Amino acid sequence: MSTSFIPETAPFNEEQRAWLNGFFAGMMGMQPGGDASAVMNAAGVSAGSLPGVAVQENEPEPEEDFPWHDDSLPIVDRMALAEGKPVERRLMAAMAQLDCGSCGYLCKTYSEAIASGEETNLTLCSPGGKETSKMIKQVLKESGDGGAAPAKPANGTAAGGTSAAGFSRKTPYSAKLIESRPLNGEGSAKDTRHVAIDLGDSDIRYEVGDALGIYPTNCGELVEAIVAAIGADPKLLTVTPGGEPKSLANALCEDFCLKDPSDELLELALSRVSDIAIKTTLSEMLEEGAPDGFDVLDVLQLAGAVPISATEFLETLSPLNPRLYSIASSQACVGNQVHLTVGKVTYDRDGRLRKGAASTMLADRLEPGATLRVFTQANHGGFTVPSDPNTPMIMVGPGTGIAPFLAFLQERDATKSPGKNWLFFGDQHAATDFLYQEELQAYLDAGLLTRLDTAFSRDGAEKVYVQDRMKQNAAELWTWLQQGAHFYVCGDASRMAVDVDRTLKAIVASEGGMSEKAAEDYVASLSKAKRYVRDVY
Repeated sequence: MSTSFIPETAPFNEEQRAWLNGFFAGMMGMQPGGDASAVMNAAGVSAGSLPGVAVQENEPEPEEDFPWHDDSLPIVDRMALAEGKPVERRLMAAMAQLDCGSCGYLCKTYSEAIASGEETNLTLCSPGGKETSKMIKQVLKESGDGGAAPAKPANGTAAGGTSAAGFSRKTPYSAKLIESRPLNGEGSAKDTRHVAIDLGDSDIRYEVGDALGIYPTNCGELVEAIVAAIGADPKLLTVTPGGEPKSLANALCEDFCLKDPSDELLELALSRVSDIAIKTTLSEMLEEGAPDGFDVLDVLQLAGAVPISATEFLETLSPLNPRLYSIASSQACVGNQVHLTVGKVTYDRDGRLRKGAASTMLADRLEPGATLRVFTQANHGGFTVPSDPNTPMIMVGPGTGIAPFLAFLQERDATKSPGKNWLFFGDQHAATDFLYQEELQAYLDAGLLTRLDTAFSRDGAEKVYVQDRMKQNAAELWTWLQQGAHFYVCGDASRMAVDVDRTLKAIVASEGGMSEKAAEDYVASLSKAKRYVRDVY
């Protein structure tokens, strides 16, 4: 069968067509492994130069769709959506899907860094917690040596990694604590602090909406109890993950996570105990995960007086990861300082007081003037004030979620932005938990804060939350959205943010006269346009 190189649509007669086909066929014979395009190139003829030949241009590859990248989906559903995908995509589905930056990456780039071997710490996804780290290990175990090919190197961190001043997650700055001032009134069930930190001459710059990373230290009492449980000398010289020699006590205080026990620690304890009941308990934890609040000391106490050396114990521990806090200040107002709003975390479990490492460090263990290691993490997904100073802002920030919105208001005040500002704030009791009441009232009096709607859930017979205040002001909220307002949410992802999202869609449907599907599409369009942005954890 003869091959025709000349399209039927080309304007040649039969004799010309036969001659050209013969010419190209002859050229093909001189080209080992050649094809029509190679022959035509050799002859100095391009397909596009032939009359009547349409050349299809290369279409840009469509952006990859990640259907599991939805923080409202349970992890089992996300993993089902990623079934059959390469290992880096299954790892991504295991993440919390918040792109919060607490890991120093985005969900996509963190998973790619793990798959490529560039990142070995599997516990950086703070919002995902044990659920995520357990799934990551399962995916890696299932992939084995026959898993997907390594992903391309991750494109840096969510923040670009290093500040202009040269400080980063890997090279933090030693800042000084200015104050840790209680914000709650006497009798409150909470202990929330306004934390001010001096950045000194570091030349660190940040934008409103950014976060501050802080490397915590563990409570000394917890460290002492753990050293005693393994029967070690606290002065024993050891080497930290960073290669620095330290005493065992200092290493446990500064370098290792003592909160969630690793599978390796559970396996070590299981290999040493002989009691059948304890073995069963440890086996169940390996299979289902340790109970909430069950920490490293609990494992050692459960195992009892079994021989565990300091060296093998340290090998089972995860690194002590930094904590990220939404910045509650604008540098246009505070200069070389950075402010935070931090809720102190303590609770009792089995007769022992458990303490959040970073929050109790900031509230109790550091005195003014003490140093702490910090770095800045850039905001993600447009979580910052609108570029147009005339654009209205609606901010929903209950509890410590108010932090970034203090920064937003300071920025708007400093830049004399004329756009309207509406804040929804909620907590337990107005008398004791109205965080920054004086500052907010001053903004109201000055006209910077156009509206302030509060919801104090424990002050009435029925609990009232920020989403309830949104419903009560649905018509006005819809009007602001129609005027181009940006809608921001900061706070708890699992409950508050879900309720606020559901309420926003209901308001759009009712006030906009839309179907449920149309309202969802409208809210999705707000997100795509960076007019609906969340900083949730």
